[in-house]
Amino acid sequence: MQKTLGLLGGMSWESTLIYYRLINQHIKEALGGLHSARLVLHSADFHDIERMQSAGDWDAAAEYLAQAAFGLKLAGAEALVICTNTMHKVAETVEQRSGLPLIHIADATAHSIKQQNLSSIALLGTRYTMEQDFYRCRLEEKFALQVLTPDSHARNEINRIIFDELCLGRFLDSSRQTLCQIVAELQLQGAEGIILGCTELPLLLRAEDITLPLLDTTHLHALAAARFALGTSNIHN
Repeated sequence: MQKTLGLLGGMSWESTLIYYRLINQHIKEALGGLHSARLVLHSADFHDIERMQSAGDWDAAAEYLAQAAFGLKLAGAEALVICTNTMHKVAETVEQRSGLPLIHIADATAHSIKQQNLSSIALLGTRYTMEQDFYRCRLEEKFALQVLTPDSHARNEINRIIFDELCLGRFLDSSRQTLCQIVAELQLQGAEGIILGCTELPLLLRAEDITLPLLDTTHLHALAAARFALGTSNIHN
């Protein structure tokens, strides 16, 4: 029997839609017939989360998600999926406070990187994900990867595209070209692949847009969650 997944979504709802679709698609492909995923969802008001991020109040953000996660546990969830890269900054607290195992997005991404025999990887995402150590250090210390990030100007531009465009449902060709230019600069610095370390970025940048392998964290995380639900993998592989 499938395990029930608890999704912490709404950050943003556009990318949460993709999680819901991908998890259900994989379950259907694996089991056939009329099967779909066993899911419970807490969809946050991203306005509130973004205010906490901007203020640097990560304790409040952790408390918010921990309470939501505990609610998912009461609703029958057997594992947690935080449907965003940035809020994995508080993943450890959420996991501990909820009492549920958490399927970590960086781990799902790193396993794919290792399978492709890549060692030097570039990380794109929000400023928090690119500049703070909760994501980069996990990749470096747990998986022995070299992680590159764009320069300060490029980080600010990526952050602007995410919050001012993608989270509002705006997908501009000019912004896609900007991301492609940033990727080209990272390739010159030795990047062998690109992590789309924000679940909104795959809404704009596609594999055919660049020449390097593209690690779509939304897809990889959703696939890892579906496999866990089916019992074909565990939290640690």
